[in-house]
Amino acid sequence: MKLEIQLDRDNGVPLTEQIVAGVTAWIRSRTAHPGSKLPSIRQFAADFGVSRFPVIEAYDRLVSLGYVESRHGSGFYVADRQPLATGCQGASDPRRAEDESGHLLQQFNHPGETLKLGSGFIPESWRDTDSLAQAIRHVSRTDRQSMVDYATPLGNLTLREHLQSRIGQLGIQADASQILITNGASQALDLLMRYLLKPGDTIFVEDPGYYNLYGLLKLHGVKLIGIPRTRNGPDLDVMQEQLKTHRPRLLFINTVFHNPTGTTVAPQVAFRLLQLAREHAFSIIEDDIYADFQTELTDRLATLDQLEHVIYVGGLSKTLSSSLRIGCVVASHAIIKDLVDIKMLTSIGCSRFAEAVAVSLLERGAYRKYLERMRRRMRDALGSTIQTLEDAGWEIFEKPVGGKFVWARVPHVADAERLVACGAPLGVTVVPGSYFRPNMETSPWIRIHVAFGNEPRAQAFFHAAAALDGG
Repeated sequence: MKLEIQLDRDNGVPLTEQIVAGVTAWIRSRTAHPGSKLPSIRQFAADFGVSRFPVIEAYDRLVSLGYVESRHGSGFYVADRQPLATGCQGASDPRRAEDESGHLLQQFNHPGETLKLGSGFIPESWRDTDSLAQAIRHVSRTDRQSMVDYATPLGNLTLREHLQSRIGQLGIQADASQILITNGASQALDLLMRYLLKPGDTIFVEDPGYYNLYGLLKLHGVKLIGIPRTRNGPDLDVMQEQLKTHRPRLLFINTVFHNPTGTTVAPQVAFRLLQLAREHAFSIIEDDIYADFQTELTDRLATLDQLEHVIYVGGLSKTLSSSLRIGCVVASHAIIKDLVDIKMLTSIGCSRFAEAVAVSLLERGAYRKYLERMRRRMRDALGSTIQTLEDAGWEIFEKPVGGKFVWARVPHVADAERLVACGAPLGVTVVPGSYFRPNMETSPWIRIHVAFGNEPRAQAFFHAAAALDGG
């Protein structure tokens, strides 16, 4: 069936936008039937006399909007179920998505003078901005090409070799060709979802857990089953009960310094998780983005499994710089090969400049020295914040041995929304625990960033919250 759309290079509208609008209108006109195959990217570009790049971007957007399906190794097809004209995507309600993403904006939109006690960001004053600036100047002088070119598909080889060495210290055996550099861990997770999931799949996630992960999964139209996070890791009894009725495709887990509880998976739990993965044929995505906060190294799931059932996600953004956006996926050669194709289709490549700056910091030893200082500072802040909370009458979920988060509550306050309201007039911003749950269930807990725990406003908030009436 011929794709009939009109493109006008002179009307000022980007070609990507014209292609999306044209294909959308063509599909809505009922001219195209569900399952109809679209021209390949190469064929579309030839038929309409355009570059492949706007076609790649347009097809990716059409897949995201739900009008088109991407079938690995086969091509692009008109989706069987079309989104509503109002913009609903599959079973997802964008109003719900907006509600769930509101807390993300809180980290950026509050005035600078507000104390962001629930933030996930390391304070700028803790960062080594001098070394970062020096590395940027060095790369600008010595590698001008990096300022204008895309990175290679897998990413900078030297950077991958550094990451290979770092995961090798954890006992994960992988060569540099099994490491894919991504635009932060978020892109790593998104690529894996595109590769491994289809709408309707059942996924096990931690409860509480990483809220952005939940949003990404819901965009892919999958069913989330929350497994309670205990002080030692996922609740194995609950997981085994859920496995009696569900066949999960994946388990997503944050093993070390878990966000938001700060806990680390115990060895006995890790072994049993891998046994369950083998028995029930599901894969595990291990999010180890906080690895560099750890002083005394522990085995990861990927260490015990050696990438048979586990795909490892890591990166440098949480420590080095949120702006550089350096993440990675470590997996089998076959998986990495397919992920490279998806990465090229969805983003062409990462920032060659950012990768070169990261290499400069690693090779010059600046990152190692920065980590040593940051870990000491974080350890001191962690201990004093926990002491301050306990003195004020708060309950700690579990005392972390490192990292930047404490998961805490006021024992007689049932809904953390009351803590949010308590903090606002004091100039303190916190995020209610419901945002860290798969379906935003009510929670009494909040995440506290220890870097801010000893600020005078934080201490005033801790005491004011503890004085709230029960309820």
